[in-house]
Amino acid sequence: MAEDLPELAGRLANALQRRRESLATAESCTGGWVAKICTDAVGSSAWFERGFVTYSNAAKRELLGVAGDVLERAGAVSEAVARSMAEGALRNSRAEVALAVTGIAGPDGGAPDKPVGTVWFGWAVAGEATLTVCRRFEGDREAVRRQTVRAALEGLLERL
Repeated sequence: MAEDLPELAGRLANALQRRRESLATAESCTGGWVAKICTDAVGSSAWFERGFVTYSNAAKRELLGVAGDVLERAGAVSEAVARSMAEGALRNSRAEVALAVTGIAGPDGGAPDKPVGTVWFGWAVAGEATLTVCRRFEGDREAVRRQTVRAALEGLLERL
């Protein structure tokens, strides 16, 4: 999709405002970039509730309630953790909608089963089942992170 990130945030703003809902984000590998793109939009206080930057496993546990045994068993970059992050963002905010990203942006940190560019996403809507998906992105750290932000916003738009 050729849209730039602010245009995606604008589309998300419209969708959330039509639904009278607000968004919470839970980010690891993007370090708050999704929240930044959202809050760059004028009037974002009407639909952006809060953002959690949970880069460390301790932050995932403390701020979002991700279980330590899930982190140990599945690893931080996993479906279980993305799901738990999204659901934790809903639980620990006043938002009705949440998105979560956890991945390996590089240049280091990859493994054969989870190479650099692996990102898990979670999208949670109050009262509905949480949706998760894994994507693999190419490029350097900046490119992986930018593609992650785009995919997080696009995925939530599709969900809404």
